[in-house]
Amino acid sequence: MSEPTDPLAEVVTLLQPAARYTKYVQGSGAWRVQRSRPELAFYCAVLDGSCRLEPAAGPAILLEAGDFVLAPALHGFALTSLHTNDATLLDESNPPPLLPDGRYHLGTPEGPAEVQLVAGHCVFESPDSVLLVSLLPDLVVVRAHTRLATLVQLVGDESRAQRPAREVVLARLLEVLLIEALRSSNDPTVAASPGLLRGLADVRLAQAIRALHAQPAQDWNVPRLARVAALSRSSFFERFRREVGLTPMDYLLAWRMALAKRLLLRADGSIAEVALQVGYSSASTFSVAFSRHVGLPPSQFVQQQRRRQPEAAQTTQAA
Repeated sequence: MSEPTDPLAEVVTLLQPAARYTKYVQGSGAWRVQRSRPELAFYCAVLDGSCRLEPAAGPAILLEAGDFVLAPALHGFALTSLHTNDATLLDESNPPPLLPDGRYHLGTPEGPAEVQLVAGHCVFESPDSVLLVSLLPDLVVVRAHTRLATLVQLVGDESRAQRPAREVVLARLLEVLLIEALRSSNDPTVAASPGLLRGLADVRLAQAIRALHAQPAQDWNVPRLARVAALSRSSFFERFRREVGLTPMDYLLAWRMALAKRLLLRADGSIAEVALQVGYSSASTFSVAFSRHVGLPPSQFVQQQRRRQPEAAQTTQAA
């Protein structure tokens, strides 16, 4: 009997989140911050006051004290004050001024702060980040959640300190932050987006998803997964595709390849051993499937990723 598994925790862990920066921000008067970096995950906690989030698609969202926003890969959005007239546009080319106390100031310098935020970006270092992010909602809004605000402040404190094991602590804090945000969301925008959360919210589908994650090397097919979900084959197939956004076998293939990439990069055994761990009977059948899915044979993929690691480390440090 396999141990119970948590697919959401597995996806977040496999994403390998790493902090780029966390900023304490205050704003007064009219201001507008534009963001369009889908390769960076954005998170923000409103500590005091209120502001607006304006996604590129969809209506503006009022954010108030205690609210938390997570955008794993939001393709363009703006964070604005409630005063929209004559707002100064701020972006990567026009950053806000830094105050002596280390906070960034948005809007007019006069008068008391009308909103206080902790905001930051992180990167996902997984070679399968595009696939894994596609399983998550585009936007998560959690209302009045002080625990998430505390986690964001811990990330900010740790990112500024130069204590031993800083990167390990940051990685774990970010994993907890992402999982807490995803499982705590009560925003209707999440339900509208197919993905892992919607699949896990369906009691029948959740049984199949957990079984697939617990035993990825099993000889799964649609009839076997449908039996686990206690659904007919056709009902299971259509329900899975509608809620998760992938067919069951496409999801299984994607998850096996994501696991295989992690095992290959960790050098956890030979290619033949990795093949067995992700459900292939031989190194040759695995290599064919891997090459078709990734575009490179396993050995070339490992060489390519190891060449990229020093470049990624330099980029993170520069940020």
